[in-house]
Amino acid sequence: MFQALTQIALPISLILIMTGVGMGLKIADFRRVVAQPKAFLIGAICQMAILPLIAVAIIELTGLTGPLAIGLFILALCPGGTTSNLYTLLARGDVGLSVSLTAVIGFITPFTIPILGAWAIANYATAEQAIVFPVLKTWITLIVVTVIPVIIGMLLRAKWESLALRLEPWVSKFSIAVLALVIVVICVNLGEKLIDFALLAGPAALLLNLVTMSLGYVAGSLLLHHEDQARTISLEVGLQNGTLALMITTGILQNAEMSVAPSVYSLLMFITATLFTVWVRKRPLTSA
Repeated sequence: MFQALTQIALPISLILIMTGVGMGLKIADFRRVVAQPKAFLIGAICQMAILPLIAVAIIELTGLTGPLAIGLFILALCPGGTTSNLYTLLARGDVGLSVSLTAVIGFITPFTIPILGAWAIANYATAEQAIVFPVLKTWITLIVVTVIPVIIGMLLRAKWESLALRLEPWVSKFSIAVLALVIVVICVNLGEKLIDFALLAGPAALLLNLVTMSLGYVAGSLLLHHEDQARTISLEVGLQNGTLALMITTGILQNAEMSVAPSVYSLLMFITATLFTVWVRKRPLTSA
């Protein structure tokens, strides 16, 4: 079951999820990047540059090694997804900015993940662990399961907008269901090793989530002076696409141990994002 889920069901599910992401996009979402570049650039720099650096620091701080460290770093390379868009809406953030960050960064990461993922394996894998990161295969796979479906979803919305808008809300529910199923299967596959691995990777995963959400909120507040945009950047930087990370670790690299950190993170982020949303909804939406 584990092999069938990670090699067949997970990529197909991710294709459907990313098609749904595309259904929620318009050309205007990309034009907004040009019209309001400052907020986008701050969010993009936090997510694509500072987030991986924080992951490296946390790996060093917590002493993670081998597949556990590689899994956490690969998670940090993944973009936000439909979950960050949904929580931005619930938190009364800037949904347009959230969608723009998800869309544009989602087109960039298929090129950055293979290169930086290969670096992580070279840096964190021990001599006894024969782990090879297939850069070309990963790049092609990410293009097929993320970029192309998003483009198809956008085309579907352009032609059948009412249908796309009706289907798009179901994407978040579907992605959560798929993520939950994958995590359960990974837990079963790890067996007795699960508790030990979770205790090792859990603090690092929680720390990554809390530090990046805090960083995003502070950066947005200090540099943009717009509460709604600060909330958005916090959620975009703090909520990574766990489904994509698990597809890479279990589907491409076929390493269940490497999937522990993304699995723990994916569970914790719903708790922290919910608490953050409850907190910010009590605060006024004012510009400094």
